[in-house]
Amino acid sequence: MTISYEWRITGLKTKDFDIKPASIVQTYWQKIGTDSETGHTGTFSGATPFTVDPTDESGPFIPFGQLTEADVIAWIKTIVVGEYERHVNEHIQKEIDGKVTPIKEAKLPWSTEPLPVMPGSV
Repeated sequence: MTISYEWRITGLKTKDFDIKPASIVQTYWQKIGTDSETGHTGTFSGATPFTVDPTDESGPFIPFGQLTEADVIAWIKTIVVGEYERHVNEHIQKEIDGKVTPIKEAKLPWSTEPLPVMPGSV
């Protein structure tokens, strides 16, 4: 089973600083995994904050209006690494597995009562 991943930015928060207006201080994102064999998907929604040093002029600053989704995703990917990335991918895998082999309500084998209707199952 091969899973391909796609990232999406779902929200941003900014803060104005004198020399860095509309600096991104919070991101909201999703990582979506798609199983190439079944086509089933799983999604992890995350939030990643950023600390801005308004006096640091050492690196490039991209004005808010010139940012691309790829820019912001690249920043997030530098943080979502190691154990955190494994956690994200495991969550996605678990969601896909649940679609491949769903968990079902089962009638008690010793019961003569009909299975109750679960909310949202009709």
